[in-house]
Amino acid sequence: MVLSLVNLCAREVVSDHSSSQFWLSCVPRELYRALLDAAFTHCRPLAVGELVQRWPERKLTVGDSRKAGECPPNRLCVQALLLAVVRGLTDNRCCLQMLDLSGLQCENGKVEDSMGGWSLSVALCSMVLQARSAASRAHRRDGERERKRGLEAERDRGIIKRDRGKVGCGNSGEGSQGGHRVEKMECRTNERMFPGDESVKGVRRRMEIQRRKTLSEGKSNTSSNNSNLCDQDWDEVVMVHVRADLFVNSRSWERVRDALSQPGPLWLHCRYLRVEELSAPSIASLLGLLPPQDLLGVDIRYSSLGVSGLAMLLPLLAPFLQLHSLRLHYCNLDLQRTQPGQQGALQDMSKGLGSLKRLKRLCLTALRLPGHLRLLLSSLSQPLEVLELPYLCLTSTDLAYLSCSQHAPFLRELDLSENWLDESSLPSLRRLLAQAESSLCQLSLCGCGLSDTLLGALLPSLSCCRALRSLRLALNPLSRMGLLSLARTAAGIPSLRLLLYPNPLEEYEPGLPALPSSAQLLDWPLLEESESRDLTLRLLDEVLNLRGRSQDLLVTSDLLNYSPDLTVHD
Repeated sequence: MVLSLVNLCAREVVSDHSSSQFWLSCVPRELYRALLDAAFTHCRPLAVGELVQRWPERKLTVGDSRKAGECPPNRLCVQALLLAVVRGLTDNRCCLQMLDLSGLQCENGKVEDSMGGWSLSVALCSMVLQARSAASRAHRRDGERERKRGLEAERDRGIIKRDRGKVGCGNSGEGSQGGHRVEKMECRTNERMFPGDESVKGVRRRMEIQRRKTLSEGKSNTSSNNSNLCDQDWDEVVMVHVRADLFVNSRSWERVRDALSQPGPLWLHCRYLRVEELSAPSIASLLGLLPPQDLLGVDIRYSSLGVSGLAMLLPLLAPFLQLHSLRLHYCNLDLQRTQPGQQGALQDMSKGLGSLKRLKRLCLTALRLPGHLRLLLSSLSQPLEVLELPYLCLTSTDLAYLSCSQHAPFLRELDLSENWLDESSLPSLRRLLAQAESSLCQLSLCGCGLSDTLLGALLPSLSCCRALRSLRLALNPLSRMGLLSLARTAAGIPSLRLLLYPNPLEEYEPGLPALPSSAQLLDWPLLEESESRDLTLRLLDEVLNLRGRSQDLLVTSDLLNYSPDLTVHD
């Protein structure tokens, strides 16, 4: 990447922290963004802190502003940013009112010194609670200071009355001098009670102004009015709105709840909520604390909700009118075993999904709902664009419904991994691909038991998907000849950028069953000799070179290291 002159100069400026006292006093506001980006890129936490504490604009976006392929900010830089936001609350040079940290977390464990979603959520909530605690202490100090001012005013008024009594007994000249003295004392008293606006700084500015207005209008006569004033002060004290993605588990739940439930100078807004290992009541309490206009997505993982727990939670999502993504992973909804009241709970789940009017993405991973897809999806008022159904134990009836449903022509991403496909499923799957051929961008059929015969029957339908960018077929029992047929079809799809293929059966150690499962293919050792793998790679290269796709189509069998970003960016 070629850096502009501004970026090069910004890198040199932030590299020398000893000179920051000179350039911070004269740098124009238009250069703050470039300086902050350079400080993040080259890991200058001190420069990050000083820039954010003096941020000259009302809004600062850090997370989503990162370009594709750019490394996330260093952990030290993120911590410096959060501390600077708290310090900026009492800095008159800071104009920050909206801080957007959405997408700042880094879930790639290979990136060193980055901050994951869990750590970032804890640090963010700690920042909110720290700012609230500091504002609360300042609030108490102001109250104590006002009480002392009131006592001094009472004492001064007593002195004034005594002086007036003495003046009334003396001559007119002395009375005139006493009158001037009284006026001066009253002026000093008023100055102590009502200092000028310029002396009210930081977080307490709005509280002090509101308090003066209330005192002048005589609205603090009763205890009930005093309590209302306190609540109004906390509403007025919100100085910065913070928008972020929150990751919550059983260890951080209480801290996140406290940060969301208690008012203060920082108001936390959640864009995407991801929870793990939480009970249904705990998740419900979190949802009740979130502002309804902000939440875009909910991701629930490894929580033993059961059908009844999920049926209880889904109606709570209806007030979030912007919600368009719902992901449920391993939530213990095993319907292969019949239980009392199960059908009624399924009906409640269907109604709950139907209440989500803007839902576009639905992920149901390992919920084991064979034969119930029609019941769940038919209640949705709008077609889905992303549907992920891995480990769902889909039946041919489920696939037949999906191929004829309102969702099929609008699907952009479809994941049917680890659902066993046989000859009875192929007609429905081919019809589904024909319906989605103009919209489907990502398709995953990993671990579906596709043999050479089944895949051969499916390849003509795949070749018609002209918008397809990612095709994942790992852990399917294909021979080398079946793999080459797949490669020829993939190379003939102009839009395709990624093919995740299975290792052919010839590369495994002897002893595999005739039609191995995905678990067997995953655990069975590969041949130690590299000749077989080299032969496969050489044949694949010949296919790609023959079609002129060796440069723009990534063909790999590496399940762990392939990049999903290739499906989005050229």
